[in-house]
Amino acid sequence: MIITRFFLIRHALVEAESRARFYGSMDVALCEAALIEEAALYRWWASRLPRPARWIVSNLGRTRGTAAAIFAAGYPEAPLFVEPDFAEQHLGDWQGLEHAALPPLLQSPAHPFWPHAGEEKPPGGESFSDVRARVAPALEACCERYPGEDVVIVAHGGSIRAMVAHAMDLTAHQALVFSIRNLSLTRIEKHDANWRVQSVNEDPWGGS
Repeated sequence: MIITRFFLIRHALVEAESRARFYGSMDVALCEAALIEEAALYRWWASRLPRPARWIVSNLGRTRGTAAAIFAAGYPEAPLFVEPDFAEQHLGDWQGLEHAALPPLLQSPAHPFWPHAGEEKPPGGESFSDVRARVAPALEACCERYPGEDVVIVAHGGSIRAMVAHAMDLTAHQALVFSIRNLSLTRIEKHDANWRVQSVNEDPWGGS
């Protein structure tokens, strides 16, 4: 049996000004204060992640910055393969909006645990269903590229939800019940043709 293991990390916190708005696929900066305060967490990452491993990031700088912080904490620096299809959801005209400005713009009721429905498509952007459709073939391509290997992917809340949705064959609505925390670890595996979810939201304090 060929088992390909994926270690999915959501990037670190972005700057407070960006968190006050919907930033989606905007290339916003990481919060420098949080990078310092979370030094112990990066050391945990450096010891927790498999060695050796393939490393993949999205095309957005916050994933590269998070990987760099893990390397600086003691993980041997590895080449980064950039996969644009692992980027966060493109929110189109909603990007840059304050959170309170969104509800009047919705065409469908919001998801119980998310500001908008899984099928809601922002003008000029993509729905979460679109994200799922974008991420799934890129994840399968990783299985073909790295069969039987350990693969670390530093990505985003949306793209990690989409990976879990693909592994579990969930709809966009079902996948949005997952909360993917910053700097948490989600582990999925492909066993030959079958997917398995090992954990969601691991952290050094026992979160899962």
